[in-house]
Amino acid sequence: MEPKIYTQPNLPYAIDALEPVISKDTISYHWGKHEKTYIDNLNKLIENTEWEDTPLEDIIKTASGPLFNNASQAWNHIFYFFAFSPDGGGNPTGDLAEAINRDFGSFDEFKKLFVKAGTDLFGSGYVWLSQDKNGKLFITQGKDAANPMTQGLTPILAFDVWEHAYYLDYQNRRADALNKLWDIVDWEIVGSRYEKKSR
Repeated sequence: MEPKIYTQPNLPYAIDALEPVISKDTISYHWGKHEKTYIDNLNKLIENTEWEDTPLEDIIKTASGPLFNNASQAWNHIFYFFAFSPDGGGNPTGDLAEAINRDFGSFDEFKKLFVKAGTDLFGSGYVWLSQDKNGKLFITQGKDAANPMTQGLTPILAFDVWEHAYYLDYQNRRADALNKLWDIVDWEIVGSRYEKKSR
């Protein structure tokens, strides 16, 4: 069997399609260089090892050190960028909207808590919306390459708060950068990641 080679997918929109929320230059560096490096490093680290044919999610759940960092960052970036659309924005609908209202009180309250968690995270990482096995939603902070899958949670939405995600466009105004991302979130995609559970 041929060893698995991870490849970088094509973004589902043009490199300048998310402007002015995320500039062409930021996507060029963030997706074009940072994400490519994580995938290239991942492929080098798994070559001729027991990880060679392991699904990416399983590497994230069980690996450590440089292998975890590169595997998780490769996955995190795809998850992050593929939640956006130039036609995004608005409000979630359906089961996810009901769950957000149930667990956070309202969509506006959820957005406020989510941005605060991202703004308050010291250093680099992500703010995540995830669900547990019972369908309950949680907002968590993840340092560096951390991923909620390692805590038994299923990620639904991530905002990247590494400086390279926003510094070209917003300098040190992290909260501004996070608040603008709501304008491009594709709630149809994010909603499809949520699985309603009977509780």
